Amino acid sequence: MNSFRFDHVIVGAGIIGLSTAFELLTRDVPAASIAVIDPAPVSGATRAAGGMLAPVAEIQYKQEPLYPLMVESGALFPEMLRRLSGYTSQETGYRTESTFVVAADRADATHLMELTDHQHDHSLHVQRLPLRHARAAEPALNPQLAGVVHIPGDHQINPSMYSATLLQVLRQTGVSLIDDTVTHLDCTFDEEGAVRHCHRVESDSAYFEVGASVYMCNGLGTSSVTGWYPAKELSPLKLRPVRGDMIRLRVAEGQEPPVGRVIRAFVEDRPVYIIPRTDSTIAIGATSREDMRTAPAVDGVFALLRDAIRIVPALEECEIIEITTGDRPGTPDDLPYLGLAGDNLVISTGYFRHGILLSALGAHAGADLGITGKTDFHISACDPYRHCDQRRKDLP
Repeated sequence: MNSFRFDHVIVGAGIIGLSTAFELLTRDVPAASIAVIDPAPVSGATRAAGGMLAPVAEIQYKQEPLYPLMVESGALFPEMLRRLSGYTSQETGYRTESTFVVAADRADATHLMELTDHQHDHSLHVQRLPLRHARAAEPALNPQLAGVVHIPGDHQINPSMYSATLLQVLRQTGVSLIDDTVTHLDCTFDEEGAVRHCHRVESDSAYFEVGASVYMCNGLGTSSVTGWYPAKELSPLKLRPVRGDMIRLRVAEGQEPPVGRVIRAFVEDRPVYIIPRTDSTIAIGATSREDMRTAPAVDGVFALLRDAIRIVPALEECEIIEITTGDRPGTPDDLPYLGLAGDNLVISTGYFRHGILLSALGAHAGADLGITGKTDFHISACDPYRHCDQRRKDLP
């Protein structure tokens, strides 16, 4: 087998792996010392993501440890995009219009107001908005809606465009993008059986000697990589696929998009969101299911179209161009796994529904850990060992 040597080896070329590589690059790590290994870049959850940078709208009850991470990552995004623009003029689809969240009926309005109160309790900026004011800004909204709130700081980015831009920058600067599948890590262990140091990454066709750090950013595939936990034990990561259906529409030639900002809605307690892109396409998503159907689900797609059209009737005049399904890497508590699993092994996976939003924080914290072994970000709740008995008390 071929053998190579890199200081920093990143496993996975989804949004987390690409962002981590870019973060290393902007910290003066030589591009030639960075490798990103993935047989199919941007083919997993990133491809089917909505791309909403929505730390306020995305909060859910009983996920309080996640709230500050979402807010902090959202605040990091503008600076990360500014640095990216220093390397290329390629578009990312970043839009800064505010977000509307609407309720279809009275029961949904009660849900929306209760959620708004919860957001206020956590010092998040949400404004109740009269429907007439919302329709003045977005005339295509259904006039029968039962409630609206305005979230000024929730924005969006186009995941396909953003990841393509990251890939272009990494290629043009000389980062090695390797089409291969990582299967095993060659690690040493301490007397208690916990991983201490990763020396080598093994793939289907090559060995990669590691000079500095390894970053496991390959989503659901992280659990299938062996060698970094005792052979007779199960992976410490409890990852599961949570599928989501996404519909892409195109505005008919000569017509204007029916909405100019992200519209999120509750329709008979079902969430739906409508995302107008800078390329005149519209994304509608997203279902959340844990079943055996790996392709788009009929019931999910039907519900998304029905609910979206109820909120914005003019969507009926658009064209369907694509329906996709993505497997989000979920964890038991819906928090990511982010931290050290050895003195040079960074785990950065399990971002569930928030991969795009949390990618800025994941990249910053991951680079911190890989370069210095510590980070100022408060990520203790994301401990990679929190769902197993193996714990490393000496690691941050």
